[in-house]
Amino acid sequence: MAECELKLLGAWFSTPTIRVRMVLEQKGLSYEYLEQDLMNKSELLLKHNPIHKKVPVLIHGNRSICESFVILQYIDEKWSGTGPPVLPADPYERAVARFWAAYIDDMFAKSIVGVLSAASEEIKAEKISDTIAALEQLEGAFKKCSAGKDFFGGDTIGFLDVTLGCDLNWIKATEKISGAKLLDETKMPLLVEWEKRFLAVDFVKFVLPSVERIEEYARMLQATSWKVASTK
Repeated sequence: MAECELKLLGAWFSTPTIRVRMVLEQKGLSYEYLEQDLMNKSELLLKHNPIHKKVPVLIHGNRSICESFVILQYIDEKWSGTGPPVLPADPYERAVARFWAAYIDDMFAKSIVGVLSAASEEIKAEKISDTIAALEQLEGAFKKCSAGKDFFGGDTIGFLDVTLGCDLNWIKATEKISGAKLLDETKMPLLVEWEKRFLAVDFVKFVLPSVERIEEYARMLQATSWKVASTK
């Protein structure tokens, strides 16, 4: 593959961007990462994602692919012989993985934002409870999907691993800000052990932003945009 034939438009705090970078790194693909200012969107971003105008966007040659799950499937199919597969080969297992990935994005990620943006202690407590309940569901999903192996994807990191794994340091930052324990080894022992294994992988450590950086960013959001949004 030619140098810089593959480009990724993203933002460092964006969990969908992070999951795409993880897979690109895992497969050892050469790509150029272009950080985007989402408050002042570039012509490149507007050109390659004119519909939603958001990241991530993968540019392969002159073609653009948008939405993280679509991008992951494209990478998996285009470079099927490079590195481990992203999605399971079995159609049923692929369907299950897609279901839980949608759950993580639709339910779990939103509950984390809810904890951080809560306008009252009562609402925060409710969102913390929702987050813990979501993690307990994912504990059960891990048991079924992993079949006793190290990762959701079995022996290697796969689709569900990067989908949830991109949120791990957001979880830790949320715990620090809220004072609540979310990923609890007494309630989710399998997920806690999976987290340790996942965070120890070199390409994960390379891509994942630090807890401290995420915490600083989340506190900034609390003081500005989330506070403004809660009054509307």
